[in-house]
Amino acid sequence: MCEDHQEDSHEDGHGGLARRALFVTGAAAALTLGSVSFASAADGDQETRTVRGTLPPGSPDFVYVPVEVPAGVREIKVAYTYERPSVPAGTMGNALDIGVFDDRGTDVGGRGFRGWSGGARTEFFLRADDATPGYLPGPVREGTWHIALGPYTVAPQGLSYEITITLTYGEPGEAVEPVYPPERAKGRGRAWYRGDCHLHSWHSDGRRTPAEIGALARAAGLDFINSSEHNTHSAHAHWADVAGDDLLVMLGEEITTRNGHVVALGTDPGTFVDWRYRARDNRFGRFARQIRRAGGLVVPAHPHATCVGCNWKFGFGEADAVEVWNGPYTPDDEVTLADWDSMLVASVRGERGWIPAMGSSDAHRDPDAVGSPQTVVLADDLTRQAIQEGIRAGRSYIAESARLALSFRVSGGRGEHAGIGERLAVGRDTPVTVRLEVTGAPRCTVRFVTDQGVLHTSAPLPVAGAGVVEWRTTPSYAAYVRAEVRHEAAAGPVPGPLAGFTNPVFLGR
Repeated sequence: MCEDHQEDSHEDGHGGLARRALFVTGAAAALTLGSVSFASAADGDQETRTVRGTLPPGSPDFVYVPVEVPAGVREIKVAYTYERPSVPAGTMGNALDIGVFDDRGTDVGGRGFRGWSGGARTEFFLRADDATPGYLPGPVREGTWHIALGPYTVAPQGLSYEITITLTYGEPGEAVEPVYPPERAKGRGRAWYRGDCHLHSWHSDGRRTPAEIGALARAAGLDFINSSEHNTHSAHAHWADVAGDDLLVMLGEEITTRNGHVVALGTDPGTFVDWRYRARDNRFGRFARQIRRAGGLVVPAHPHATCVGCNWKFGFGEADAVEVWNGPYTPDDEVTLADWDSMLVASVRGERGWIPAMGSSDAHRDPDAVGSPQTVVLADDLTRQAIQEGIRAGRSYIAESARLALSFRVSGGRGEHAGIGERLAVGRDTPVTVRLEVTGAPRCTVRFVTDQGVLHTSAPLPVAGAGVVEWRTTPSYAAYVRAEVRHEAAAGPVPGPLAGFTNPVFLGR
């Protein structure tokens, strides 16, 4: 850890050297350095300061560099670099994220946030009328600003960095009033709508513009998408021109903590949710409630992903749904699917309510496919509220593309029936028929999964990809049943990758 007696230095912009001490503020999760000061200058002038330092292994999650911004500043620009020394195999190298907070401070959950680019950019600027993607335009007010550094991983040699801060003086530009996309698209009344709720543009670490994502979403047959940039809401004001009668654009964020990521799905425009905490801090519940107050859903993303900080550690007590399938189907998705199925069993025991599954592409750049996978939701209309209600109720299935369509239903002998996310309220020994209609799944196999596991596996579907699979059971034998459609296995008894799967139908009173 960084100790409070360590020192660092910065150049004063004129070849001089000023000493400053490092000191820890609050818990060990954050460190604040000494201030960088500027003198006022005439309109059109620029002043530059350069800060250098080294962070040791075991550094706090966040390191703040205070910048004393004088009156009359039109624009603040920050550029940074850091060393990436070679490290032994199996050892993490250096990765340093960056963002900025304005004169309102760095309090977790406070109002000072002005932007975050993580490690996606080497420089950024802010002024009243414009800002780098990931950052919020607005006034550059006089006061103490903070450049936020996030040493994501630190090499054994330490992380040496250099930050260059440039202030430009002059009259501020005219502030731009944000315009947000509408909360309703044309829709088809009560129908199945296809969506991708986890996407990244150039407002975080993606490489596509919102317009490019919109075009890809339409080409993928989607009806709705959700903006979910890492730790920033700067994209919210850039989707209005992308939305249309044929595409609902909801607004959110991927809150990217050191103990897992969570998608805020469909929050009010301009909602920012802080990410600067770990599971041990016992703060997540506060921000989950903030998401809901802002009209959004709480969706843990890729819970068993293997990247540093990606594995979900906060538990599922606050979840409205869980992202079971993320991007191309991989072993960590298989683990998540099994974990989710175990949670369904817990819900049958009455230990908790059940959590619906979702799937999203998490697409960032080519060749990431927008809409693969996608969540197909039964909703009363193509509106933010209706789509969220369908997701929350579990009236949905997950498909690898728009080519796959599923119709899943369980029926009793007296005309009773229930669909995805519903309960068929019949006696324990009442015979019921489980029926799945499939299109767009050539040579795929259908499996019916219950609280006992896989109880029925079909023969491969024809090359045309369409078929009907039925199975009979009772509520005493299967407390719930859900359907999986899988591609052919490469070898042996291991099941092939998913082509699609449904949320469950529960059986019994």
